[in-house]
Amino acid sequence: MLRIHWPLPSIGFRHGAPHRTGGLRAAVLALLCALALLMAGPVRADGVNLTAFELVRTDEGLQLTFSAKFELPRSVEDALQKGVPLVFVAEAAVFRDRWYWRDKRVNEAVRTWRLAYQPLTRKYRVTFGGLNQNHDNLADALASLSSSVNWKIAEPSQLDGDGHYVEFRYALDTSQMPRPMQIGIGGQADWSLRAERSRRLN
Repeated sequence: MLRIHWPLPSIGFRHGAPHRTGGLRAAVLALLCALALLMAGPVRADGVNLTAFELVRTDEGLQLTFSAKFELPRSVEDALQKGVPLVFVAEAAVFRDRWYWRDKRVNEAVRTWRLAYQPLTRKYRVTFGGLNQNHDNLADALASLSSSVNWKIAEPSQLDGDGHYVEFRYALDTSQMPRPMQIGIGGQADWSLRAERSRRLN
């Protein structure tokens, strides 16, 4: 029986099979790869690549600039073409460290985009903050709803002292879809479009 203990492996072989070092090396290599992924930092993405993520602290507050890049899986695009609107949400929460209790959430900012296809005009409509914008193709529509520049996520008064950090999430919000469809797509990887990032303020 093969047992691996970390950080220093201690190997116990089954009696009569001490020569099976190939399997041991593969197991150790797999373990090291898994640990490397865990130590890579608090970045998580499923189908969405954050090509830009910047926090700037100014006299007006904390500003976030981000850009995400992704393509819709075939099943998601088919639903869009059949008249199902898609909602994308960006959430940024600002926390302050507390040694005596859970970290304090000092502010949270949310932005929402709604994407719909109009079969009569063959255009894609993106709604953001009550404003509508039409696009001739899906790529342009996705580009318009996957970035923000100088988005203020906290006031200066909320950033007193040190020990602040930001947790960010950008995702396709399936909870805003029709209830029967939520049940139908539950657990399907194609509908898990999201990216997450955490960063401390300097």
